[in-house]
Amino acid sequence: MFLCRVGYNHRIMIRNIFLLMTILLLQISGCSGGQRAQTDNVENPSVAPEPAQLGELSRLRLPQGFRIRLFASSLVSPRLMALSPDGRLFVTEMGAGRVTILPDANADGRADRHTVYASGLNKPHGIAFHAGYLYIAERNRVIRYRYRDGANTAPKPEVVVPSLPSGGAHTTRTVAFDRNGKMYVSIGSSCNECVEQNPLRAAIVRYNADGSGRRIFATGLRNSVGMTWNQGTGELWATDNGRDYLGDNLPPDEINVIRQGGFYGWPYAYGNRVPDPAFGKAAPNKVQATIPPKIAIQAHSAPLGLTFYTGSRFPAAYRGNLFVAYHGSWNRSVPTGYKVVRFAVQDGRVVGGQHDFISGWLQGGSAWGRPVDVLTGRAGELYITDDAGGRVYIVTYQK
Repeated sequence: MFLCRVGYNHRIMIRNIFLLMTILLLQISGCSGGQRAQTDNVENPSVAPEPAQLGELSRLRLPQGFRIRLFASSLVSPRLMALSPDGRLFVTEMGAGRVTILPDANADGRADRHTVYASGLNKPHGIAFHAGYLYIAERNRVIRYRYRDGANTAPKPEVVVPSLPSGGAHTTRTVAFDRNGKMYVSIGSSCNECVEQNPLRAAIVRYNADGSGRRIFATGLRNSVGMTWNQGTGELWATDNGRDYLGDNLPPDEINVIRQGGFYGWPYAYGNRVPDPAFGKAAPNKVQATIPPKIAIQAHSAPLGLTFYTGSRFPAAYRGNLFVAYHGSWNRSVPTGYKVVRFAVQDGRVVGGQHDFISGWLQGGSAWGRPVDVLTGRAGELYITDDAGGRVYIVTYQK
């Protein structure tokens, strides 16, 4: 028994020495709890990808010559992106209520760090730079910050649109500017299928850049999360998510070319003027007034962000293409979406059908990533956000 007791005390002594050495090493390396908390509150370094994340990337399928890598990770529900005038990538972290800068000063294809530009926001989603300001669309309003090149902290915000409809089913708000400096804000419906009492719902609303001059620009858009401009034609293109509970294959999701005064069907019609079973039969004039979609998409694909590729690094066949992020289905017996697709577009016309550009986030009926937004970078790269994985990817091409 004496020998056993000695062995026990010996083990206790070794364990205590080990704990003391660990504490000393943490203090020497500056990794104490207090230091970590201070760093996280000011400027978060971009967390290196874990081996599991790198293994997941190998599941993704792209055309020959294209490469996808992690640009940034450990984000909280990253949604839409914008490039600042000084070339830095900004992203809205809707789940954290903040806007984050992801600089890449050495151009190595990986964010140098996470810098929180603005925090304490109400579900920030839309983001756009215009005329010296950074505009952010929150759930209930639009604000802007006077932007200064290289600034890492936002000044006091100016409220541009003080009151947007904020309740109900669809609460993301997106903001975009046209060539003349007009601001467009998309506002989703409050329900799956209903006749809205608030005319700002299920619509795209146009304002002056300072928030004045409000005008409803287009209606009948159940949930147009993504908006982008065709630089060749000057047209506004927008995604739209169709209603639920009509089965796996109805109604189609849509990409629309948005016209002033245009009516796009919801809740009376979908697709090419097909009457909705809830309201269509009682409103034939509304059905006939519907503008059919530019592109009809498999139901429940959930197309969100979209961009026209304006770079020169991709092969010629990809230039001018429309890239669209399919967030993926939650309400289909066989899941669909969870990929980035492209459409060839010439002079405002869609040439040919849909081409899968990146797939593989859906594996065996289970998804490990959900693409949200796509953005053309200044050097011709493509950025993609993934709110389920908390990541931003970068896509490049090499012959």
